[in-house]
Amino acid sequence: MAGLMAGFGHYTHAIVRGIPASLAGEALRSSQSEVDIAGARREHDAYVEVLRTRLQLEVVELPADESLPDCVFVEDAAVVCGDTALVTRPGAESRRREKEAMSGALKDLNLNIVEMTDENATLDGGDVLFTGREFFVGLSKRTNQRGAEILADAFKDYAVSTVPVQQGLHLKSFCSMGGPGLIVIGSSEPAQKALKIMQQMSDHRYDKLTVPDDLAANCIYMNLPDKGHVLLHCTAEEFPESTKVFEKLKDYTLIPVSNMEKVKVDGALTCCSLLINKKGNN
Repeated sequence: MAGLMAGFGHYTHAIVRGIPASLAGEALRSSQSEVDIAGARREHDAYVEVLRTRLQLEVVELPADESLPDCVFVEDAAVVCGDTALVTRPGAESRRREKEAMSGALKDLNLNIVEMTDENATLDGGDVLFTGREFFVGLSKRTNQRGAEILADAFKDYAVSTVPVQQGLHLKSFCSMGGPGLIVIGSSEPAQKALKIMQQMSDHRYDKLTVPDDLAANCIYMNLPDKGHVLLHCTAEEFPESTKVFEKLKDYTLIPVSNMEKVKVDGALTCCSLLINKKGNN
């Protein structure tokens, strides 16, 4: 199992997608906050710039599609592990066509594509937490048991456990990986309950880093050549108390990334990129 962990957090490529103007009025959301589309685009440009320039990933940028208001949230359209890409069947019907551009991009990267075609299955990538050892799949408003079963079939090398998501849109709305064996988790009761279930289901003991704000627990961990441990996380302007917790990670390059506009349509940091490790690039 240690061999499986060796490459955890190594990425060479990121797929991102532009923000359509329709995001402001038509994207799915759980609150009615008004989105500043110019601000959202500035935030997203800064996010993509971090991936491309600061972290030197090969960025594949797909164009925005006005008929798909949520299309910037590329994480939901596919799950990639190793050389296999599972193209999902998102829980919201309005998002199903997002997979078309995503499938094309994944094929161009020469990944083995598995399409989720079962009409009884739903799966959003935001409900999939890969720890380097196993998958946890949130059963939420967007992801069902059949979707989790198809994921398990696509990635047979790994155990797959399901976790009920009682609050928030996705499993990763309140947790993410902060490093090998480290789960970043929000402090709310539903988040802590979900973590307890994950710990009970796993044969492995994970460390946890608890942050006061559930939304701040969604961050992006990478382990990159010449850069070591890198964490993209919320800004102090958004979540001052949670940011202080990240500062305890001493051997990390910490990169605060603003997400003040996209959060209004339930977008988090992990949602806006699909990270891939192409073995031939190492």
